[in-house]
Amino acid sequence: MSMQVGLVGLGKMGGNMAARLRDKGHEVVGFARHPEKRDVASLPELVERLTAPRVVWLMLPSGDPTANTIRELTSLLDTGDLIIDGGNTHYVDDRQRAAELREHGLAYMDAGVSGGVWGRENGYGIMVGGAEEDVARARPLCDALVPDNGGGYVHAGGVGAGHFVKMVHNGIEYGMMQAFAEGYELMAASDIVDDVPGTFASWREGTVVRSWLLDLLVRALDDDPELTELRGYAEDSGEGRWTVGAAVDHAVPAPVITAALYARFASRQPDSPAMKVIAALRNQFGGHAVAKADSGQAEEG
Repeated sequence: MSMQVGLVGLGKMGGNMAARLRDKGHEVVGFARHPEKRDVASLPELVERLTAPRVVWLMLPSGDPTANTIRELTSLLDTGDLIIDGGNTHYVDDRQRAAELREHGLAYMDAGVSGGVWGRENGYGIMVGGAEEDVARARPLCDALVPDNGGGYVHAGGVGAGHFVKMVHNGIEYGMMQAFAEGYELMAASDIVDDVPGTFASWREGTVVRSWLLDLLVRALDDDPELTELRGYAEDSGEGRWTVGAAVDHAVPAPVITAALYARFASRQPDSPAMKVIAALRNQFGGHAVAKADSGQAEEG
């Protein structure tokens, strides 16, 4: 079933999603800030181009960019139109947003989208939350976006459930990435393993840790076996923090995800203030070696 959809946000994710939808026979009317990427020059023009009842899918950064766009669309759309938020919005905002839109006669559903820059070729994981009738209406779009084998889709629950499970997904991703990272450092630091990249490559077949993340790590090591071209600095998208917060709210222990999030924080410190305190205390109570900041050399206390 071919559909028409307005897609707002044509960056790395949204642009590839638009291309995949078109490849599958859907009509996409795209709007973005950059003129070379968009089909229309404004949101009013986007709404005018779409046939009612309209479906508008947002792929924007969470927070103000999404909130401001929805606010503008609310004044432009008509009763019965559907807004889908496919960005990484915090799930707690979804129900309030859905209630506000309902007062204007507009439907709302949330969609967690995973797949990164490889989604156009391989398909995306789509995790949606919303009312049955809204989800059914958007299902042809989701079917086009997921992998060709039909997997990778779940209607997780009511409004907010799609973003909640995507948040948990990203928290799990943090933990998996951190485990691979620690394994790499341990093998590289030993005098036992001669071929660290080859070891990771061997794990891609027949082992219980084989995964797409492992495939991506092997790809990165093929390009730069000792990762000399990279800094050991990692940002977080915010969803790791939300996952840890949700674990606290529900009294669910999540030590792996929490530790992985804190490891990203540590990566941003050129010289850890906390470890300076540890060094100072060890020097005070035991006269242990202290590394001087100006020389990097340790002196015996």
